[in-house]
Formats: sequence, structure tokens, C-alpha cells
Amino acid sequence: MVTKTDIHHAIQALGLANQPLCIHASLRSFGWVEGGARTIIDGLVAVGCTVLVPAFSDEFGVAPLPTMHRLQNGSDYDWVMRKAWPGVGKIYTPASNAIEKAEMGAIPAAVLQRPERSRGNHPLCSFVAVGPRAQTLVASQAPLAVNAPLAALVEETGSIILMGVGLECMTLLHLAEQHAGRNLFRRWANDRNGETIEVEMGGCSDGFGKLAARLAPLMRETQVGQSHWRVFPARETLSVAAEAIRRDPLLTHCGRSPCRCDDAVLGGPRLS
Repeated sequence: MVTKTDIHHAIQALGLANQPLCIHASLRSFGWVEGGARTIIDGLVAVGCTVLVPAFSDEFGVAPLPTMHRLQNGSDYDWVMRKAWPGVGKIYTPASNAIEKAEMGAIPAAVLQRPERSRGNHPLCSFVAVGPRAQTLVASQAPLAVNAPLAALVEETGSIILMGVGLECMTLLHLAEQHAGRNLFRRWANDRNGETIEVEMGGCSDGFGKLAARLAPLMRETQVGQSHWRVFPARETLSVAAEAIRRDPLLTHCGRSPCRCDDAVLGGPRLS
């Protein structure tokens, strides 16, 4: 059984106490956890960590205006314009608790429910954080600055922990795509006035596992219960991944076609 003390010991052994951490986690990977997702979060916050997690939601998505049909945007606009969009008439604010729990997992959902949490201002791909640096990490997130919390994590010399999940879950690698010169895909939501706007979001991440060999020298590992943890320093991981993508744009392609990856390796949407 995994307890709050086990989380304490793991973080202290890794030298990560009092640091900001972006975690991507499978609660099921731990085996039995006393108190569930709350125990994982409490254990991290109790040793001074700030916990940053993705809290993405499709609830506020809308159809684009005709002027927003960009080339190389990973979109089939015939399908897009026929789709029943859930965000019609809805306006996102950081006070929302909307999340795709089945995709994000129990731990981000639990972070979102904490009264002291800080959530970023992005209607589809927000990040949420708890801990002493929470507001600092999410303050700059905006519809056209989706990866701002990850950039803040880098500036704060934070780390990423994959708790029982693969590199396909590491959102920092979308920031690496940007640093490699790719434009992020554009999707659509309502602004505070109910007007349709473009928002940034990442693309397919199914090929991110191909970066494993490049990132292996940066990785540290430990075991907590049945969960295999892999820890990566954010700044160095961003630098290595961006250079690898820059040198070989096909490296992150998932191998399926058609896929958004096709447009990503071409540089993403044409913004001019």
C-alpha cells in the first residue's frame, strides 16, 4: 500500500523537495494508494513542491469562422464544420472545473477540485497547479500562449515526473516542438465576449516515445509502490528534445497517415 510517507521519501531521495514539478501520472500504476489521488498530491505539497498538471477539456470548443480555415492545421474542415460543437454559447473562465477526466486521469481531476488551486486561462488546454508557486506557473497562460506554464516551469528550474506513464504524456515536448520552429495547431473557442477566437493546442503525441534514446541520459528513475517513476529536468529536456526535432522533423511522427503529424512535420499551420 502506498502512503503519503512513501511519496515524501521518494521526493526527498530524488532531491526534488521545494521544487515545481509537472507530473503526468497513472493512479492505477501505484497499486493500492491509501486515500487515492489526494494522497499523491498531499505528499508532494507537504514537502514544498508545487504540482503542475494538464487539465484539458473539450467542453468549450466551437467551430471556426471561415476566415480561420488555415492551411497545414491538422484539420479536415469539411468534418469540422459538420461537427456538433459542445462550446456553443459557453464561455470559459479559470474558475471552471471542466476536465476530460478519462483522458487526464484522477490526479489532475483531484488537483482541480482543491479550493486553493490556480488554473490557467486557456479554454481547451489549461494547466492547473497547487503549491507555493502555483500562480506563478499558470499566470501567463492565454489562448495563444498554451505552453506558458511549461515555459514558467523551465524558468523555475522545475522537473517533470512520469508516474507510470510514457513519454507520449509529456506535454513539455509540445513546447519543444515550438522551440524547434513548429507553429502549434489552432483550434477555436469563445472569448469573454462570446466571440469566436483562435487558441493554440498541441498535436499528436503518439510518436514522442521515439525521443527516449535522446532523453535517457537526463533521466533518473525510482519505484513508488508499483509505479515506475521517470524524472527529467525541464530545462535540459526541452533543449535536447527541441534540437532532436529540429535535426529530424520526422522523429516525432506517429507513423500513421493521414494524421496531424503530417502537418506538424511541415511546420504546422501557416499563420501569415
